[in-house]
Amino acid sequence: MKYVLAIDQSTSGTKALLLDEAGGLLKRADLSHEQKVNARGWVSHDPMEIYRNTIEAARRATSGIDPAKIAAIGISNQRETALIWDSETGLPVADAVVWQCGRAQEICDRLANQAETVRQKTGLLLSPYFPAAKWAWILENTPGLENRQLCAGTIDSWLVYKLTGSFKTDFSNASRTQLFNINLLQWDKELCELFGVPLESLPEVCMSDSCFGETDMEGVLPGPVPIFGVLGDSHGALFGQGCIKPGMGKATYGTGSSVMVNVGEKPVFSDSGIVTSLAWGIDGRIHYVLEGNINYTGSVIKWLVDDVKLLSSSKEAGEIAASSDQNDGTYLVPAFTGLGAPYWKSDSRAILCGMGRGTGRAEIVRAAEESIAYQIADVAFAIEKGSGIMLNELRADGGPTRDKFLMQFQSDLLGRPVAVSEREELSGIGAAYCAGIACGLYGWEILEKQARVSFLPQRDLAWREKKYSGWKQAVSLLL
Repeated sequence: MKYVLAIDQSTSGTKALLLDEAGGLLKRADLSHEQKVNARGWVSHDPMEIYRNTIEAARRATSGIDPAKIAAIGISNQRETALIWDSETGLPVADAVVWQCGRAQEICDRLANQAETVRQKTGLLLSPYFPAAKWAWILENTPGLENRQLCAGTIDSWLVYKLTGSFKTDFSNASRTQLFNINLLQWDKELCELFGVPLESLPEVCMSDSCFGETDMEGVLPGPVPIFGVLGDSHGALFGQGCIKPGMGKATYGTGSSVMVNVGEKPVFSDSGIVTSLAWGIDGRIHYVLEGNINYTGSVIKWLVDDVKLLSSSKEAGEIAASSDQNDGTYLVPAFTGLGAPYWKSDSRAILCGMGRGTGRAEIVRAAEESIAYQIADVAFAIEKGSGIMLNELRADGGPTRDKFLMQFQSDLLGRPVAVSEREELSGIGAAYCAGIACGLYGWEILEKQARVSFLPQRDLAWREKKYSGWKQAVSLLL
Protein backbone atom coordinates (compact mmCIF):
# COMPACT_ATOMS: atom_id res chain seq x y z
CA MET A 1 0.00 0.00 0.00
CA LYS A 2 1.25 3.43 -0.96
CA TYR A 3 -0.21 6.78 0.07
CA VAL A 4 -0.48 10.41 -0.98
CA LEU A 5 -0.41 13.13 1.66
CA ALA A 6 -2.21 16.38 0.84
CA ILE A 7 -1.97 19.65 2.73
CA ASP A 8 -4.97 21.94 2.25
CA GLN A 9 -4.04 25.28 3.78
CA SER A 10 -7.28 27.29 3.85
CA THR A 11 -8.38 30.64 5.22
CA SER A 12 -9.69 29.24 8.48
CA GLY A 13 -7.28 26.37 9.09
CA THR A 14 -4.99 23.67 7.80
CA LYS A 15 -6.09 20.18 6.82
CA ALA A 16 -3.88 17.18 6.19
CA LEU A 17 -5.46 14.41 4.10
CA LEU A 18 -4.14 10.89 3.69
CA LEU A 19 -5.27 9.10 0.52
CA ASP A 20 -4.69 5.47 -0.39
CA GLU A 21 -3.54 4.15 -3.77
CA ALA A 22 -7.16 3.91 -4.96
CA GLY A 23 -7.73 7.61 -4.17
CA GLY A 24 -9.82 6.88 -1.08
CA LEU A 25 -9.62 9.26 1.87
CA LEU A 26 -8.27 7.36 4.86
CA LYS A 27 -7.65 10.08 7.39
CA ARG A 28 -8.06 13.79 7.94
CA ALA A 29 -6.52 16.09 10.55
CA ASP A 30 -7.58 19.72 11.05
CA LEU A 31 -6.03 22.62 12.92
CA SER A 32 -7.40 26.16 12.96
CA HIS A 33 -5.31 29.32 13.18
CA GLU A 34 -5.99 32.77 14.56
CA GLN A 35 -7.96 35.24 12.46
CA LYS A 36 -6.40 38.60 13.30
CA VAL A 37 -8.96 41.31 12.59
CA ASN A 38 -8.32 44.83 13.83
CA ALA A 39 -10.70 47.75 14.35
CA ARG A 40 -10.21 48.86 10.75
CA GLY A 41 -11.31 45.48 9.43
CA TRP A 42 -7.81 44.47 8.31
CA VAL A 43 -7.39 40.70 8.27
CA SER A 44 -4.03 39.03 8.95
CA HIS A 45 -2.58 35.56 9.58
CA ASP A 46 0.63 34.51 11.33
CA PRO A 47 2.67 32.61 8.70
CA MET A 48 4.69 30.79 11.36
CA GLU A 49 1.51 29.53 13.03
CA ILE A 50 0.34 28.26 9.64
CA TYR A 51 3.65 26.46 9.09
CA ARG A 52 3.60 24.89 12.58
CA ASN A 53 0.04 23.72 12.00
CA THR A 54 1.04 22.22 8.66
CA ILE A 55 3.67 20.06 10.34
CA GLU A 56 1.36 19.05 13.19
CA ALA A 57 -1.56 18.25 10.88
CA ALA A 58 0.76 16.04 8.80
CA ARG A 59 1.91 14.30 11.98
CA ARG A 60 -1.65 13.52 13.01
CA ALA A 61 -2.78 12.40 9.55
CA THR A 62 0.11 9.96 9.18
CA SER A 63 -0.10 8.41 12.64
CA GLY A 64 -0.88 4.71 12.56
CA ILE A 65 0.53 4.07 9.07
CA ASP A 66 4.02 3.44 7.79
CA PRO A 67 5.05 6.96 6.66
CA ALA A 68 7.81 5.47 4.53
CA LYS A 69 5.06 4.41 2.11
CA ILE A 70 4.00 7.99 1.30
CA ALA A 71 4.80 8.35 -2.39
CA ALA A 72 4.10 12.05 -2.89
CA ILE A 73 2.76 15.22 -1.28
CA GLY A 74 0.28 17.68 -2.78
CA ILE A 75 -0.46 21.20 -1.54
CA SER A 76 -3.55 23.34 -2.06
CA ASN A 77 -3.69 26.77 -0.51
CA GLN A 78 -5.80 29.82 0.22
CA ARG A 79 -5.07 32.11 -2.70
CA GLU A 80 -4.22 35.81 -2.83
CA THR A 81 -3.04 35.86 0.80
CA ALA A 82 0.33 37.59 0.53
CA LEU A 83 3.43 37.68 2.68
CA ILE A 84 7.07 38.69 2.51
CA TRP A 85 9.93 36.97 4.29
CA ASP A 86 13.68 37.36 4.68
CA SER A 87 15.50 34.77 2.60
CA GLU A 88 18.44 34.67 5.02
CA THR A 89 16.46 34.10 8.22
CA GLY A 90 13.43 32.39 6.66
CA LEU A 91 11.21 34.57 8.88
CA PRO A 92 8.29 36.77 7.80
CA VAL A 93 8.84 40.52 7.98
CA ALA A 94 5.17 40.97 8.94
CA ASP A 95 1.97 38.99 9.25
CA ALA A 96 0.41 37.75 6.00
CA VAL A 97 -2.24 40.04 4.51
CA VAL A 98 -5.28 37.85 3.93
CA TRP A 99 -7.15 37.82 0.62
CA GLN A 100 -10.26 39.31 2.28
CA CYS A 101 -8.31 42.35 3.48
CA GLY A 102 -8.81 45.63 1.63
CA ARG A 103 -6.06 47.65 3.30
CA ALA A 104 -4.24 48.18 -0.04
CA GLN A 105 -7.15 50.07 -1.63
CA GLU A 106 -5.19 53.35 -1.61
CA ILE A 107 -2.43 51.73 -3.67
CA CYS A 108 -4.97 50.58 -6.26
CA ASP A 109 -6.51 54.07 -6.28
CA ARG A 110 -3.09 55.50 -7.16
CA LEU A 111 -2.85 53.12 -10.11
CA ALA A 112 -6.42 53.54 -11.36
CA ASN A 113 -5.31 54.96 -14.71
CA GLN A 114 -3.38 51.72 -15.34
CA ALA A 115 -6.34 49.42 -14.65
CA GLU A 116 -6.86 48.41 -18.27
CA THR A 117 -3.15 47.63 -18.73
CA VAL A 118 -3.33 45.41 -15.66
CA ARG A 119 -6.42 43.63 -16.95
CA GLN A 120 -5.05 43.01 -20.43
CA LYS A 121 -1.86 41.50 -19.08
CA THR A 122 -3.18 39.55 -16.10
CA GLY A 123 -6.87 38.97 -16.82
CA LEU A 124 -7.62 40.51 -13.41
CA LEU A 125 -9.43 43.66 -12.39
CA LEU A 126 -7.29 46.10 -10.44
CA SER A 127 -8.17 45.40 -6.82
CA PRO A 128 -6.62 45.19 -3.33
CA TYR A 129 -7.98 41.64 -3.32
CA PHE A 130 -4.90 40.45 -5.24
CA PRO A 131 -1.35 40.05 -3.88
CA ALA A 132 0.42 42.73 -5.96
CA ALA A 133 -1.12 45.59 -3.99
CA LYS A 134 -0.76 43.66 -0.73
CA TRP A 135 2.96 43.13 -1.31
CA ALA A 136 3.30 46.81 -2.19
CA TRP A 137 1.52 47.73 1.04
CA ILE A 138 3.86 45.55 3.13
CA LEU A 139 6.92 47.04 1.41
CA GLU A 140 5.66 50.58 1.95
CA ASN A 141 4.54 50.13 5.55
CA THR A 142 7.15 47.83 7.12
CA PRO A 143 10.27 49.66 8.35
CA GLY A 144 13.78 48.24 8.06
CA LEU A 145 13.45 46.33 4.79
CA GLU A 146 16.22 48.21 3.00
CA ASN A 147 19.16 46.11 1.78
CA ARG A 148 17.53 42.81 2.76
CA GLN A 149 17.04 39.81 0.48
CA LEU A 150 13.27 39.43 0.42
CA CYS A 151 10.92 36.76 -0.90
CA ALA A 152 7.42 37.88 -1.89
CA GLY A 153 5.12 34.90 -2.04
CA THR A 154 1.69 33.45 -1.53
CA ILE A 155 0.94 30.69 0.95
CA ASP A 156 1.93 27.90 -1.44
CA SER A 157 5.40 29.31 -2.04
CA TRP A 158 5.80 30.00 1.70
CA LEU A 159 5.07 26.36 2.57
CA VAL A 160 7.21 25.00 -0.28
CA TYR A 161 10.07 27.27 0.86
CA LYS A 162 9.83 26.22 4.51
CA LEU A 163 9.46 22.54 3.66
CA THR A 164 12.07 22.22 0.90
CA GLY A 165 14.18 25.37 0.74
CA SER A 166 13.02 25.95 -2.86
CA PHE A 167 11.36 29.25 -3.77
CA LYS A 168 8.70 28.20 -6.29
CA THR A 169 5.05 28.65 -7.14
CA ASP A 170 2.78 27.10 -9.74
CA PHE A 171 0.88 28.61 -12.68
CA SER A 172 -2.48 28.68 -10.88
CA ASN A 173 -1.19 30.71 -7.94
CA ALA A 174 1.05 32.95 -10.05
CA SER A 175 -1.89 33.89 -12.26
CA ARG A 176 -3.72 35.29 -9.22
CA THR A 177 -0.99 37.71 -8.12
CA GLN A 178 -1.69 40.52 -10.63
CA LEU A 179 2.00 40.52 -11.57
CA PHE A 180 1.94 37.50 -13.92
CA ASN A 181 1.36 37.98 -17.65
CA ILE A 182 -1.07 35.20 -18.57
CA ASN A 183 -0.48 35.72 -22.28
CA LEU A 184 3.33 35.40 -22.12
CA LEU A 185 3.28 33.05 -19.09
CA GLN A 186 5.92 34.98 -17.16
CA TRP A 187 6.32 37.66 -14.49
CA ASP A 188 5.72 41.06 -16.04
CA LYS A 189 8.52 43.59 -15.51
CA GLU A 190 6.31 46.59 -16.22
CA LEU A 191 3.71 45.52 -13.65
CA CYS A 192 6.38 44.83 -11.03
CA GLU A 193 7.69 48.38 -11.53
CA LEU A 194 4.16 49.76 -11.43
CA PHE A 195 3.43 48.20 -8.03
CA GLY A 196 6.96 48.63 -6.72
CA VAL A 197 7.54 44.91 -6.18
CA PRO A 198 11.07 43.82 -7.20
CA LEU A 199 10.99 41.17 -9.93
CA GLU A 200 13.87 39.34 -8.26
CA SER A 201 11.80 38.88 -5.08
CA LEU A 202 9.24 36.67 -6.88
CA PRO A 203 9.36 32.85 -7.03
CA GLU A 204 10.14 30.59 -9.96
CA VAL A 205 6.89 29.65 -11.73
CA CYS A 206 6.49 25.91 -12.42
CA MET A 207 3.97 23.51 -13.91
CA SER A 208 1.45 22.50 -11.25
CA ASP A 209 2.53 18.85 -11.44
CA SER A 210 6.27 19.63 -11.22
CA CYS A 211 8.52 18.33 -8.48
CA PHE A 212 8.74 21.34 -6.15
CA GLY A 213 11.38 19.74 -3.95
CA GLU A 214 11.50 17.12 -1.23
CA THR A 215 10.67 17.25 2.46
CA ASP A 216 10.60 15.04 5.53
CA MET A 217 8.10 17.38 7.20
CA GLU A 218 10.51 18.30 10.02
CA GLY A 219 11.11 14.63 10.80
CA VAL A 220 7.47 13.53 10.61
CA LEU A 221 8.47 11.36 7.64
CA PRO A 222 11.48 9.00 7.82
CA GLY A 223 13.00 10.41 4.64
CA PRO A 224 12.52 13.02 1.90
CA VAL A 225 9.25 12.78 -0.06
CA PRO A 226 8.65 14.81 -3.26
CA ILE A 227 6.03 17.55 -3.44
CA PHE A 228 4.51 16.77 -6.83
CA GLY A 229 1.35 18.86 -6.96
CA VAL A 230 0.69 22.50 -6.02
CA LEU A 231 -2.60 24.23 -6.82
CA GLY A 232 -4.54 27.19 -5.51
CA ASP A 233 -7.49 25.84 -3.55
CA SER A 234 -10.16 26.69 -6.11
CA HIS A 235 -8.07 25.24 -8.92
CA GLY A 236 -7.52 22.11 -6.84
CA ALA A 237 -11.28 21.77 -6.42
CA LEU A 238 -11.82 22.24 -10.18
CA PHE A 239 -9.31 19.47 -10.88
CA GLY A 240 -10.70 17.24 -8.13
CA GLN A 241 -14.20 17.72 -9.56
CA GLY A 242 -12.95 16.40 -12.89
CA CYS A 243 -13.67 19.69 -14.70
CA ILE A 244 -10.83 19.16 -17.14
CA LYS A 245 -12.78 19.95 -20.33
CA PRO A 246 -13.95 23.35 -21.59
CA GLY A 247 -17.44 24.29 -20.40
CA MET A 248 -17.26 22.35 -17.13
CA GLY A 249 -17.62 24.44 -13.98
CA LYS A 250 -17.85 24.27 -10.21
CA ALA A 251 -18.51 26.36 -7.13
CA THR A 252 -16.47 25.87 -4.00
CA TYR A 253 -18.37 26.87 -0.86
CA GLY A 254 -15.98 27.80 1.91
CA THR A 255 -15.25 30.87 4.02
CA GLY A 256 -15.66 32.68 0.72
CA SER A 257 -16.50 31.12 -2.60
CA SER A 258 -15.07 30.70 -6.06
CA VAL A 259 -17.13 29.97 -9.15
CA MET A 260 -14.83 28.73 -11.89
CA VAL A 261 -15.38 27.46 -15.45
CA ASN A 262 -12.74 25.77 -17.61
CA VAL A 263 -12.51 27.62 -20.96
CA GLY A 264 -9.72 25.56 -22.57
CA GLU A 265 -6.19 26.28 -23.77
CA LYS A 266 -6.73 29.88 -24.91
CA PRO A 267 -7.68 32.80 -22.63
CA VAL A 268 -11.18 34.26 -22.78
CA PHE A 269 -11.55 37.84 -21.57
CA SER A 270 -14.81 39.32 -20.31
CA ASP A 271 -16.23 42.74 -19.40
CA SER A 272 -18.85 41.22 -17.07
CA GLY A 273 -17.02 41.72 -13.77
CA ILE A 274 -15.31 38.34 -13.80
CA VAL A 275 -11.65 37.53 -14.31
CA THR A 276 -9.48 35.31 -16.46
CA SER A 277 -6.88 33.09 -14.79
CA LEU A 278 -4.89 29.97 -15.43
CA ALA A 279 -6.56 26.78 -14.28
CA TRP A 280 -3.23 24.95 -14.04
CA GLY A 281 -0.25 23.71 -15.95
CA ILE A 282 -0.53 19.91 -15.94
CA ASP A 283 0.86 17.26 -18.25
CA GLY A 284 2.66 19.94 -20.24
CA ARG A 285 -0.55 21.86 -21.09
CA ILE A 286 -1.98 25.14 -19.83
CA HIS A 287 -5.71 25.55 -19.25
CA TYR A 288 -7.50 28.85 -18.64
CA VAL A 289 -10.60 29.64 -16.58
CA LEU A 290 -13.15 32.36 -16.08
CA GLU A 291 -13.79 32.96 -12.41
CA GLY A 292 -15.58 35.12 -9.92
CA ASN A 293 -14.71 35.31 -6.23
CA ILE A 294 -16.99 36.13 -3.32
CA ASN A 295 -15.67 37.31 0.03
CA TYR A 296 -18.41 36.08 2.36
CA THR A 297 -20.38 32.88 1.90
CA GLY A 298 -19.81 30.19 4.54
CA SER A 299 -18.45 32.90 6.83
CA VAL A 300 -21.91 34.52 6.80
CA ILE A 301 -23.25 31.54 8.73
CA LYS A 302 -20.22 31.65 11.03
CA TRP A 303 -21.10 35.30 11.66
CA LEU A 304 -24.61 34.26 12.71
CA VAL A 305 -23.09 31.76 15.16
CA ASP A 306 -20.14 33.69 16.60
CA ASP A 307 -21.20 37.32 16.47
CA VAL A 308 -24.96 37.66 16.20
CA LYS A 309 -25.65 34.53 18.30
CA LEU A 310 -28.70 33.56 16.25
CA LEU A 311 -27.40 30.01 15.89
CA SER A 312 -25.55 27.72 18.27
CA SER A 313 -24.10 25.77 15.34
CA SER A 314 -23.89 26.31 11.60
CA LYS A 315 -25.57 22.92 11.18
CA GLU A 316 -28.85 24.48 12.38
CA ALA A 317 -29.01 27.04 9.58
CA GLY A 318 -30.79 25.04 6.90
CA GLU A 319 -33.49 23.65 9.18
CA ILE A 320 -34.25 27.05 10.72
CA ALA A 321 -34.30 28.72 7.29
CA ALA A 322 -36.76 26.12 6.04
CA SER A 323 -39.10 26.92 8.95
CA SER A 324 -39.26 30.64 8.09
CA ASP A 325 -42.09 32.55 6.44
CA GLN A 326 -41.27 31.99 2.78
CA ASN A 327 -43.15 35.16 1.82
CA ASP A 328 -40.92 37.36 3.97
CA GLY A 329 -38.96 39.81 1.78
CA THR A 330 -35.79 40.17 3.85
CA TYR A 331 -32.46 40.27 2.02
CA LEU A 332 -28.96 40.27 3.50
CA VAL A 333 -26.12 41.56 1.33
CA PRO A 334 -23.01 40.42 3.27
CA ALA A 335 -20.54 43.05 2.04
CA PHE A 336 -18.72 43.18 5.39
CA THR A 337 -15.44 44.17 3.73
CA GLY A 338 -16.82 45.11 0.33
CA LEU A 339 -18.44 43.42 -2.65
CA GLY A 340 -16.39 41.02 -4.77
CA ALA A 341 -17.31 39.71 -8.20
CA PRO A 342 -19.07 40.80 -10.31
CA TYR A 343 -19.41 44.22 -8.60
CA TRP A 344 -15.90 44.91 -7.27
CA LYS A 345 -16.82 47.63 -4.80
CA SER A 346 -14.45 47.36 -1.87
CA ASP A 347 -15.92 50.31 0.07
CA SER A 348 -19.42 48.79 0.31
CA ARG A 349 -20.67 47.52 3.66
CA ALA A 350 -23.28 44.91 4.52
CA ILE A 351 -26.98 45.68 4.71
CA LEU A 352 -30.09 43.87 5.93
CA CYS A 353 -33.15 45.23 4.17
CA GLY A 354 -36.76 44.48 3.26
CA MET A 355 -37.79 43.49 6.78
CA GLY A 356 -41.40 43.51 7.88
CA ARG A 357 -43.01 43.42 11.31
CA GLY A 358 -43.10 39.63 11.12
CA THR A 359 -39.40 39.29 10.37
CA GLY A 360 -37.72 37.26 13.10
CA ARG A 361 -34.82 34.98 13.77
CA ALA A 362 -35.77 32.36 11.17
CA GLU A 363 -36.28 34.93 8.43
CA ILE A 364 -32.89 36.55 9.08
CA VAL A 365 -31.22 33.14 9.05
CA ARG A 366 -32.93 32.37 5.76
CA ALA A 367 -31.78 35.71 4.31
CA ALA A 368 -28.22 34.81 5.29
CA GLU A 369 -28.52 31.36 3.72
CA GLU A 370 -30.01 32.74 0.53
CA SER A 371 -27.34 35.45 0.26
CA ILE A 372 -24.81 32.69 -0.40
CA ALA A 373 -26.82 31.33 -3.32
CA TYR A 374 -27.54 34.78 -4.74
CA GLN A 375 -23.85 35.64 -4.83
CA ILE A 376 -23.00 32.33 -6.54
CA ALA A 377 -25.74 32.98 -9.09
CA ASP A 378 -24.43 36.50 -9.76
CA VAL A 379 -21.07 35.07 -10.74
CA ALA A 380 -22.42 32.08 -12.69
CA PHE A 381 -24.66 34.34 -14.78
CA ALA A 382 -21.77 36.77 -15.36
CA ILE A 383 -19.52 33.93 -16.56
CA GLU A 384 -22.19 32.72 -18.97
CA LYS A 385 -22.70 36.26 -20.28
CA GLY A 386 -18.97 36.91 -20.62
CA SER A 387 -18.06 33.63 -22.30
CA GLY A 388 -21.17 32.55 -24.17
CA ILE A 389 -20.81 29.19 -22.38
CA MET A 390 -24.01 27.87 -20.81
CA LEU A 391 -23.47 25.61 -17.83
CA ASN A 392 -25.39 22.36 -18.07
CA GLU A 393 -24.79 21.77 -14.38
CA LEU A 394 -22.85 23.36 -11.56
CA ARG A 395 -20.63 21.00 -9.59
CA ALA A 396 -20.38 21.97 -5.94
CA ASP A 397 -18.06 21.20 -3.05
CA GLY A 398 -17.15 22.48 0.40
CA GLY A 399 -18.64 22.24 3.89
CA PRO A 400 -21.80 24.35 3.25
CA THR A 401 -22.89 21.92 0.52
CA ARG A 402 -24.11 19.62 3.32
CA ASP A 403 -26.91 22.13 3.81
CA LYS A 404 -29.80 20.70 1.75
CA PHE A 405 -31.89 23.88 2.03
CA LEU A 406 -29.04 25.92 0.55
CA MET A 407 -28.31 23.47 -2.26
CA GLN A 408 -31.97 23.18 -3.29
CA PHE A 409 -32.35 26.96 -3.24
CA GLN A 410 -29.19 27.24 -5.35
CA SER A 411 -30.58 24.86 -7.96
CA ASP A 412 -33.95 26.64 -8.00
CA LEU A 413 -32.27 30.02 -8.41
CA LEU A 414 -29.98 28.89 -11.23
CA GLY A 415 -32.66 26.84 -12.95
CA ARG A 416 -30.29 23.92 -13.53
CA PRO A 417 -28.87 20.95 -11.62
CA VAL A 418 -26.38 21.40 -8.80
CA ALA A 419 -24.23 18.26 -8.44
CA VAL A 420 -22.79 18.07 -4.94
CA SER A 421 -19.68 16.00 -4.36
CA GLU A 422 -19.98 13.58 -1.47
CA ARG A 423 -16.51 14.70 -0.44
CA GLU A 424 -16.03 18.05 1.25
CA GLU A 425 -12.26 18.20 0.80
CA LEU A 426 -12.06 18.68 -2.97
CA SER A 427 -9.32 21.32 -2.86
CA GLY A 428 -6.89 19.06 -1.04
CA ILE A 429 -8.07 15.97 -2.91
CA GLY A 430 -7.48 17.74 -6.23
CA ALA A 431 -3.90 18.52 -5.18
CA ALA A 432 -3.49 14.90 -4.04
CA TYR A 433 -4.78 13.60 -7.38
CA CYS A 434 -2.39 15.94 -9.20
CA ALA A 435 0.54 14.66 -7.11
CA GLY A 436 -0.56 11.02 -7.44
CA ILE A 437 -0.89 11.25 -11.22
CA ALA A 438 2.49 13.01 -11.47
CA CYS A 439 4.29 10.31 -9.49
CA GLY A 440 2.56 7.47 -11.35
CA LEU A 441 0.45 6.20 -8.45
CA TYR A 442 -2.85 7.21 -10.08
CA GLY A 443 -4.14 7.20 -13.64
CA TRP A 444 -6.33 9.98 -15.07
CA GLU A 445 -9.40 7.81 -14.48
CA ILE A 446 -9.13 8.71 -10.80
CA LEU A 447 -10.92 11.98 -11.67
CA GLU A 448 -14.06 10.10 -12.70
CA LYS A 449 -14.56 8.36 -9.38
CA GLN A 450 -16.45 11.17 -7.66
CA ALA A 451 -19.83 10.28 -6.17
CA ARG A 452 -22.33 13.15 -6.39
CA VAL A 453 -25.85 13.99 -5.25
CA SER A 454 -27.84 16.13 -7.70
CA PHE A 455 -30.37 18.79 -6.72
CA LEU A 456 -32.81 19.54 -9.52
CA PRO A 457 -34.79 22.79 -10.00
CA GLN A 458 -38.27 22.69 -8.48
CA ARG A 459 -39.39 26.30 -9.05
CA ASP A 460 -40.68 28.03 -12.15
CA LEU A 461 -39.23 31.00 -14.02
CA ALA A 462 -41.64 33.52 -12.45
CA TRP A 463 -40.55 32.55 -8.92
CA ARG A 464 -36.89 32.75 -9.93
CA GLU A 465 -37.24 36.17 -11.53
CA LYS A 466 -39.12 37.59 -8.55
CA LYS A 467 -36.57 36.36 -6.01
CA TYR A 468 -33.55 37.40 -8.04
CA SER A 469 -35.03 40.82 -8.83
CA GLY A 470 -35.38 41.47 -5.09
CA TRP A 471 -31.74 40.56 -4.59
CA LYS A 472 -30.58 42.90 -7.37
CA GLN A 473 -32.58 45.73 -5.81
CA ALA A 474 -30.89 45.08 -2.44
CA VAL A 475 -27.44 45.09 -4.03
CA SER A 476 -28.23 48.31 -5.90
CA LEU A 477 -28.44 50.10 -2.53
CA LEU A 478 -24.67 49.55 -2.18
CA LEU A 479 -23.60 50.54 -5.69
